[in-house]
Amino acid sequence: MDRTESLPAQTRPPGVADEDPGSVLLPGHDVPLGRYTTVRRLLPQRARRMVGAWCFVDHFGPDDVAQRPGMEVPPHPHTGLQTVTWLLDGEIVHRDSLGNVQPIRPGQLNVMTSGHGIAHSERSPASHPPLMHGVQLWVALPDPARAGAADFAHHADLPRWRTGDWDHTLLVGELGGERSPAVVHTPLVGAQLQAHGPAPATLRLRPGFEYALLAMSGRARVDGLSLEPGALLLLGAGRDRLELTAEPGSRLMLLGGEPFDEPLVMWWNFVGRSHEEVAAARDDWMAGRDRFGRVADDAAPPLPAPELPTVRLKARDRRGDLHG
Repeated sequence: MDRTESLPAQTRPPGVADEDPGSVLLPGHDVPLGRYTTVRRLLPQRARRMVGAWCFVDHFGPDDVAQRPGMEVPPHPHTGLQTVTWLLDGEIVHRDSLGNVQPIRPGQLNVMTSGHGIAHSERSPASHPPLMHGVQLWVALPDPARAGAADFAHHADLPRWRTGDWDHTLLVGELGGERSPAVVHTPLVGAQLQAHGPAPATLRLRPGFEYALLAMSGRARVDGLSLEPGALLLLGAGRDRLELTAEPGSRLMLLGGEPFDEPLVMWWNFVGRSHEEVAAARDDWMAGRDRFGRVADDAAPPLPAPELPTVRLKARDRRGDLHG
């Protein structure tokens, strides 16, 4: 997806220290995506820019697209990241410059690894379901993966299990003794939790991970806080377990990972380490160089990159502190 970063005001409650933010509710803000879709951007924010290596969280829908085109995002580039796409409702066709043309439907997972450079488009097919609802997430790539070859994988068969009143679907990483087939390059977890009854869920967590919980549908309660649809709860550090309750039918996304300590420059669709690196990626895209290739089976004009800001882009760490 195409993104130009815009950060909202500080959301950390007064008196909570930067070093241990506790549980902080991040409501997100609306960002237009293409002509027909608006997403709620939940990361990055000033309160926290990353959770593990998860550096972007966009939640879209549920939207009625019965009489509309649905998602229409033309060819655009990426560097230094993985895109992780998960649908609750609808259908999107992924096309990329590796030659992949892959529909994704609810319960399936797309993971695209940009490496040094890739281009892709995301469109709803002409005949599509009436609702569109899902998330797209970015994972920052470490060295050497961020300079490596691009890749794409579609996963229709993921680990799924039920514990009490809760169904679990593991998208990436490890949870509950299960391991996802999706390839990632840092220790991560991403899992959908779906409530079928009133019983609380208890999840075992890794104390060395950072975690956040996204409400995609329904309402949940964690740490005395009510989590409404489209909000992200940043969880305090050092947890070994999480207890939560939710309305039957609620679907939540657990995100976590080891702290990612490399400062990043995140601008438009590029994740880099310096102003020069991002500027070079933009120049390669606008010049049509071979680095990004041509998106298969999509004749639409590529999306032009915005102008670089007049000030130098600076790297920030996961808490938003400037470097360099």
